[in-house]
Amino acid sequence: MTRQWVAAVVIAAALTTACGASTPMESVSAAPVYPQPAGAQEVTDVPATAPVDCDRDASLRPGPLPAPGAMPAGSTMAAIQQRGRLVVGVDQNTYLFGYRNPATGQLEGFDIDIAREVARAIFGDPNRIDLRVVDAGQRESALQSGQVDLVVRTFSITCARKQNIGFSTVYYNANQRILALKDSGIDSAATLSGKRVCAVKGTTSLATVYALSPRPDLVGVSSWTDCLVMLQQGQVDAISTDDAVLAGLARQDPTVALVGTSLGTEPYGVGVKRENTDLVRFVNGVLEDLREDGTWQRLYDTHLQSFGPSPGPPVPRYQD
Repeated sequence: MTRQWVAAVVIAAALTTACGASTPMESVSAAPVYPQPAGAQEVTDVPATAPVDCDRDASLRPGPLPAPGAMPAGSTMAAIQQRGRLVVGVDQNTYLFGYRNPATGQLEGFDIDIAREVARAIFGDPNRIDLRVVDAGQRESALQSGQVDLVVRTFSITCARKQNIGFSTVYYNANQRILALKDSGIDSAATLSGKRVCAVKGTTSLATVYALSPRPDLVGVSSWTDCLVMLQQGQVDAISTDDAVLAGLARQDPTVALVGTSLGTEPYGVGVKRENTDLVRFVNGVLEDLREDGTWQRLYDTHLQSFGPSPGPPVPRYQD
């Protein structure tokens, strides 16, 4: 008699005993356990920044734009032209503004097209561009280190940031709001008390939620899509950031909705290395043309029409 045959007899006997037992087998249920996105962490402290007084929305006045391919000798734009490509820091996870189209694998969105218009102004070709994905917390350092020429990434202008980098004029105005499940009972900042709220590390959104009183439990992640996944899996109760970003998330999930009034205005600008004032003026000249020739409106209609009627491009404010 082989060992395998003996083992088979023992197993068969055990199964027969179990099936014939009068006591039913106890059912066991367990809730699914979802891993948190990489880098997600509880935020217990947001470093305080010294108050800085500035004209937040004002930027350097542009001069006449040179013709594409004829950048002034010795200028930052001439160096970019000689390199052959404009290098821009962008996002790949903010639907409608900067995201990777799953069908094509290409980066698309309102911010992406704003960046391409700057490339068009330098080279005469919007495709002479190198789009580099940067996390929100890397935007300033990417400019300061020279890794990118510009950052076009739902980049809110603040006086504190203007101490470190330059900004164009405002090209889009957003408002910080809340995204929650439709049946959650969350309908305002006041109802966030005791709730878990998700925001991306390195953003002004994080500091705004941290300053709420009473303060909700705050979770910091690397991207807004990480926040949406955590909301869908019940790991957080709400997301708070710019309504432009939240509207894109809501387009991806019909069970969520934007709620509450504005927690603060978020003006988006193009980030530039602080020393490159000629490039700031050049970008402002490009944005001025986009406002006047209808390109800004065309880009809004292409990417942001689901937000409702266009508010029109923000009116620029200049300082010499």
